[in-house]
Amino acid sequence: MTGDGIREIITISLVMVAALMCCAAGIGLFRFPDVLSRLHAATKPQILGLMCACGAVAVNSPRISTFLLFTAIIIFQGLTAPITAHMVARAAYRSNHLRRDLLIRDELETRVERIERGEESSKTPPES
Repeated sequence: MTGDGIREIITISLVMVAALMCCAAGIGLFRFPDVLSRLHAATKPQILGLMCACGAVAVNSPRISTFLLFTAIIIFQGLTAPITAHMVARAAYRSNHLRRDLLIRDELETRVERIERGEESSKTPPES
């Protein structure tokens, strides 16, 4: 088997894993019962799928510029997707768009109540 054949097998494998991860994220968005579960399903496999897709293109086109571009894409997506999911989850929590019966432990309840009563500034650091 030549180098091109091995590279094609690696590319196909990475594309298949990427497609599987993106499919799992899409199915999770429809199947999970509440916002918090859906956010988890949307962000975790999506990042892995993006990494595999970028890896497939980088393996198929091995150049420094391709590697640098995909490294930047993965870093920025890896930083922004969890932060975005966190902010959406906080907004869903505060607007009661979640199923509280599915929560095992609610660590935000007392903190949000104190902030809404005006007892605590929203800029104070979280309790440890």
